[in-house]
Amino acid sequence: MIKRTNLISRTYDLPNGYSLAAYESVGGYKSARKALAMSRDQVVAEVRAANIRGRGGAGFPCGVKWGFMPKNSNKPHYLIVNADEGEPGTFKDRTIMEKNPHLVIEGCIIGCYGIGAHAAYIYVRDELHLSKERLWQAIHEARKAGYLGQKPLGFDYPVEVYVHTGAGAYICGEETSLLNSLEGRRGEPRLKPPFPAQVGAFGCPSTVNNLETIAAVPLVFELGGDHFSQLSELHYLKDGGTRLFGVSGHVKNPGIFECAVGLTLRELVYDLGGGPPPGTKVLGVIPGGSSCPILRPEDVVHAPDSSSPLHPWHGKPAFDVPMGVDTYRALGTMLGTCCAIVLSDKADPVLAFHNLMRFYRHESCGQCTPCREGTGWIERILDKLIAGEATMADVDLLHEIASNIMGNTICAFGEGAAMPVLGFVQKFRPELEAYVKSKGKSGTGRLAL
Repeated sequence: MIKRTNLISRTYDLPNGYSLAAYESVGGYKSARKALAMSRDQVVAEVRAANIRGRGGAGFPCGVKWGFMPKNSNKPHYLIVNADEGEPGTFKDRTIMEKNPHLVIEGCIIGCYGIGAHAAYIYVRDELHLSKERLWQAIHEARKAGYLGQKPLGFDYPVEVYVHTGAGAYICGEETSLLNSLEGRRGEPRLKPPFPAQVGAFGCPSTVNNLETIAAVPLVFELGGDHFSQLSELHYLKDGGTRLFGVSGHVKNPGIFECAVGLTLRELVYDLGGGPPPGTKVLGVIPGGSSCPILRPEDVVHAPDSSSPLHPWHGKPAFDVPMGVDTYRALGTMLGTCCAIVLSDKADPVLAFHNLMRFYRHESCGQCTPCREGTGWIERILDKLIAGEATMADVDLLHEIASNIMGNTICAFGEGAAMPVLGFVQKFRPELEAYVKSKGKSGTGRLAL
């Protein structure tokens, strides 16, 4: 059942909704005042009770991550907000920055206090110029109003927030690459351990949160952690509150929709997205950004084991499974950023696959051999396929190369590049083989997405 909410997006349709006046008109900064009157442990406990799973893709619980920060340290602590948003098909965070930036600033105030930090850095993708402008405007307004600075809202706990322009690379969306870039170094992943909570920005304890995750924090203190968690009603998902869901590609009504956690892919694509254009059908959906393996409408859940999170949907369409971190992992894909890309039956899945692999080859930082060489190898095979020069053995090789990338790289980029390969080869093998047999012609007249 679709449960629309209007918490993150409450200022989206207001005149100058990005301004301090608009934000205060809907109760802005009351949550920060409430949180600063609590102890740090109470703040972390409230966020933990809210069951906020990370909104950037990994789905790690926000409250648990905050709890990793050392209680006693002679080094400064930092809150790092990941707004790089370079995942193809994902455009949710930019709407928050452009239409409700003060929600982010208030989340930073609470987050800094909760983890013992006095400074937050919002790392924004270079191309998002309006997002950066709106965030800086919100910061200046908040400082002028006394919500940031030496005594935010009158409390003796200094907090400052800064916007940092990203380095223009997809790899900087990975948290340790982001930290290197923030420090002015090459955007490459770091080996872990040590984890950012021990050695993060500038060698100091740091927490890295996705921007939407931080934007959800003020809502937790407005409603209460338990109440926020129960917005989704589907408690077994272990994922509370409200999310921004996006849908793009071949649908009649692409856009961003705020709903309680628990929406199904069918509801997102057909009810909110309006379904495919007239005269077409859905061929497949990449559920949460380009790195998530594709699902097809005919996919059926196979989970006879009662211990599986998918057991209640055994034998039912995968499109009807609630979109949760754990349920989608069990489906063999990922929830990711909750921004779905829809391909209609007028699209050529082989050309769409090729397009994705060009992106991942280009964006690999090159630090790990399996990722650097594997993504290039996959792209070259697809080049051959489309040119009519590939063999059936090349199709098998796609699966083998991707499998050898999985689990053999420093960061998750390699897996993010390999999983779409495994998904497309599994779900569209006949179309790949058709290219081999017809010497590079699909015979369908379809186009890439």
